[in-house]
Amino acid sequence: MQQSELMREGEHMMTVCNACRYCEGFCAVWPAMEFRRKFAEGDLTYLANLCHNCSECYYACQYAPPHEWEVNPPQTFAKIRAQSYEQYAWPKPLASAFRANALVVSLAVALMLVIFLFGATQALGGKSLATAIPRGDFYKITSHETLVLAFGAAGLFATLALLIGLVRFWRGTGEQVSDLTNLPALATAIKDVLALKYLDDSGWGCAYPSEKSSQSRRWFHHFTFYGFLLCFAATTLGAIYYYGFGWKGPYGYFSLPVVLGTLGGIGLLIGPSRLYFLKLGRNREITDEKQCGMDVAFLVMLLLTSASGLLLLVLRETAAMSSLLVIHLGVVMALFLTLPYGKFVHGVYRCAALLKYALERARKQTLGV
Repeated sequence: MQQSELMREGEHMMTVCNACRYCEGFCAVWPAMEFRRKFAEGDLTYLANLCHNCSECYYACQYAPPHEWEVNPPQTFAKIRAQSYEQYAWPKPLASAFRANALVVSLAVALMLVIFLFGATQALGGKSLATAIPRGDFYKITSHETLVLAFGAAGLFATLALLIGLVRFWRGTGEQVSDLTNLPALATAIKDVLALKYLDDSGWGCAYPSEKSSQSRRWFHHFTFYGFLLCFAATTLGAIYYYGFGWKGPYGYFSLPVVLGTLGGIGLLIGPSRLYFLKLGRNREITDEKQCGMDVAFLVMLLLTSASGLLLLVLRETAAMSSLLVIHLGVVMALFLTLPYGKFVHGVYRCAALLKYALERARKQTLGV
């Protein structure tokens, strides 16, 4: 579907919804909709990313298919979200990676595995990867400096690409870059993000994967989100140990970085695996089937990252350590490089949409509306 055609569909849908307003109590989309009388492309992009895809509105709608107006917010918003990911991507030549995300991720994993496999065999002097390493010291296979250089460069690239995409999205919604640091609105948005407020629906949860409301999706998103944060905290703490205190790894099983990483890895096993099974039962009438490859690829990457990391921890003093290290490093590097061109982007834009919603509410209160 062409962008102009999709935006006309979104404008028609929002015009109908704004006249009806039956769903105004479901989530943030509907109060934000009521602040508007017309729906330009920036408005639709904002509302689509503010949508948490809970689908309560679809099952409550009297104009949903098979009605002739075919009002289908979950599906239409999903299409607009996907278009926004590609529209604001940086660098622009890589934007098409969203459309073939599963293939791109597969190729990235394969390439990174080959690179790390070659590096590991060179470090071992041509010895077999089945060679046991004393104390499970993976720095015998790849130096700390090499890891910092490789993953630092990948991390900086991913961060830069995500930040540029965020700024482009933010400007596209009609906001000033300076408003990204509005502290009261930022505090409200962070609170909503950390609690996944709009997947709660006053304790009922959301209509996902079926019409029956449930808290399952919210809880498994929590496992995924906080698992990711715990792994990030473990890596950050390990860097502080190394550079701040001169404590070199590998760290003990009960050290804080290892405990945080283990808990994060468990979260990234439970959350993505359960979200995948929920997705299998999703009503296909309200999904954008073209995004399934991107969604599944991201969940699989998170699962591979956590599974390989936990196995590496458990078997780090065995002959399997070298092979597991190659697999883990290859998968993590591929994850880093594909973050700006996959489903991870939706988290960035949704946080920005929640910030804009907090700003809009504050402005309306100031005006006494």
